[in-house]
Amino acid sequence: MAAPGEALTPSGYIAHHLTNLSVGEGFWTVHIDSLFFSALTGLFFLWVFRKAAKTATSGVPGKLQCFVEIMVEFVDNSVKETFHGRNPLIAPLALTIFCWILLMNIMDLVPIDFLPYPAEHWLGIPYLKVVPSADVNITMAMALGVFALMIYYSIKVKGVGGFVKELALHPFNHPVMIPFNLLLEVVSLLAKPISLGMRLFGNMFAGEVVFILIAALLPWWAQWLGSLPWAIFHILVITIQAFVFMMLTIVYLSQAHEDNH
Repeated sequence: MAAPGEALTPSGYIAHHLTNLSVGEGFWTVHIDSLFFSALTGLFFLWVFRKAAKTATSGVPGKLQCFVEIMVEFVDNSVKETFHGRNPLIAPLALTIFCWILLMNIMDLVPIDFLPYPAEHWLGIPYLKVVPSADVNITMAMALGVFALMIYYSIKVKGVGGFVKELALHPFNHPVMIPFNLLLEVVSLLAKPISLGMRLFGNMFAGEVVFILIAALLPWWAQWLGSLPWAIFHILVITIQAFVFMMLTIVYLSQAHEDNH
């Protein structure tokens, strides 16, 4: 929430909270805050699951073990229903993607000034964005990682020739149509990582902007009237976006494992 006595104008406040803490210029700009909070949430995910694994019992499970087992079973069932190949990487990858993105998205529920205000006034950090998934660099990096796996497994399963033929002879299996097929299939292939990363970024960035607008336009004592209903609705959004990213990853990797001769 906006702090009492905030000197910024509403437009200045919005611009301030939409600015990343970064180093470098142009293409080589690095968003330090996005990298820090994405690493922090990733380490938290590893710590929670490692703790659950070390304290797991065959008797009456604790709350943490129950939660982890529910998450693992949910992701495992999703993989079994969607992925039609054999690859021991897919289920752990899907679990990591879902939990990691969910934790990054949950950072959007932290009050707007809860971390940036003390960071600026106590630590001298001028800008701080705490939602990594609202940064297009983070979401597109994850999407490109999935894209790299798609290409790798497509070539591994189908071979270089099979992968090229899939692009050149589909959907029209005739040499004359090869240029058209290549144009259609290459565009379709490149659209997958772009839509994967931009969908997550767009939804999370929009949610973050709504929270910032509420904090900028309402007095600090009345902000809960807008932020609380939006936060309740946003819980659904952050969960769905993590699920969609995970499911599309499974679907894309399943397609990469299909050897259609």
